Amino acid sequence: MIPEIREQYNREFTAEKYMAFLEDVHKVHPGAIRFRIAETPVFIPSSFLHRLKEASEEIMQVLTAPDFKKETSQAIPKKLKVTHENIHAEFIILDFAICKNEEGNYIPQLIELQGFPSMNAFQVLLEENYRKHFFVPDGFSNYLNGYNRETYWKLLHDIIVADHDPAEVILLEVNPHEQKTKIDFYLTQDKLGVRPVCITELIKEGKKLYYTYEGKKVPVKRMYNRLIFDDLRSQRKKLGRIVDLKHHLDVEWVSHPNWFYRISKFDLPLLQSKYVPAAYFVDKLEVTPADLENYVLKPLYSFAGQGVVLHVKKKDIEKLKDPQNWILQKKIQYAPVIQTPDVPAKCEIRLMFYWKNGDAKPLLVQNLCRLSKGEMVGVRYNADKEWVGAGICFFEQGI
Repeated sequence: MIPEIREQYNREFTAEKYMAFLEDVHKVHPGAIRFRIAETPVFIPSSFLHRLKEASEEIMQVLTAPDFKKETSQAIPKKLKVTHENIHAEFIILDFAICKNEEGNYIPQLIELQGFPSMNAFQVLLEENYRKHFFVPDGFSNYLNGYNRETYWKLLHDIIVADHDPAEVILLEVNPHEQKTKIDFYLTQDKLGVRPVCITELIKEGKKLYYTYEGKKVPVKRMYNRLIFDDLRSQRKKLGRIVDLKHHLDVEWVSHPNWFYRISKFDLPLLQSKYVPAAYFVDKLEVTPADLENYVLKPLYSFAGQGVVLHVKKKDIEKLKDPQNWILQKKIQYAPVIQTPDVPAKCEIRLMFYWKNGDAKPLLVQNLCRLSKGEMVGVRYNADKEWVGAGICFFEQGI
């Protein structure tokens, strides 16, 4: 997006540098990274950062409004609702595609949002190694709002661990050591001392939870939740008997599971902004649009692009058994914005917000990006392609 920086980066790039970069990233926890890492970060000019901030502010006005909980009262499936929800989500992510408007200017378009943590720890490792092995100009940072590596880790500690003994805080997941995101779990443990624990390992005694470590029973005071309850429900039978987390327990959540549903695709029809493609609940459509080729059909309760219908036909809508759980969203066109040695790559930027207890609103601090040359952003759409995958943005600062 900044031609002179992109030209210099691409000119100085070598396959040998990339292999050394990958070696350093992978060696921290060998075998833990199960996704492709892009050959390049993305350099974002201050003008586009301004648009990202403007878009985020408009969206956050809705997500932090006093009546937001009332507006999203139907977002949480009844069978998945958990008691003792807290005041706000500690983690909020907004995913934007880089597109072009009618004037030919780059503009962010909201693709997804979630009240759920992302790759908080892994992005630090990525940033360190992009800087170590490649050209990153002065005056650019992946951190925002005055944060740096040290203060970012302090922020994560304050939100995830708070004032507890790290041994009594767990990272909760289903089979954490089998997840694609497990590298983030291990790096979190390295830095914060919070262990990844499978829900099957939890022991319930009254309203208290425990897990065992090195033969000793350890109390659980706080749970850094990386568990998606939809996934848990789909795997319930093969997991055997597990603790029911939906009832009141003497444990703190960060983030509480209900926020995964409150801040989600459910909100897209509620958001009115030039930065948000128009979206409609399927069951509330009075008339099916005649130009369905300009829409995508998305299930409310899925993650990572699962179940999305890109080429919508009228029959796709007519055969839905639960139209209340689907939205129809105006299709957007990703701009081929990142110049690479063969064809330009499309880019999706995830802005990562953190909301400490006592703060008036969530704060934008970290990011990740994904580069794609396929029809969608995702592994199966980018097989055998280069200069695609997970990465990070460096934003132009102080302008």
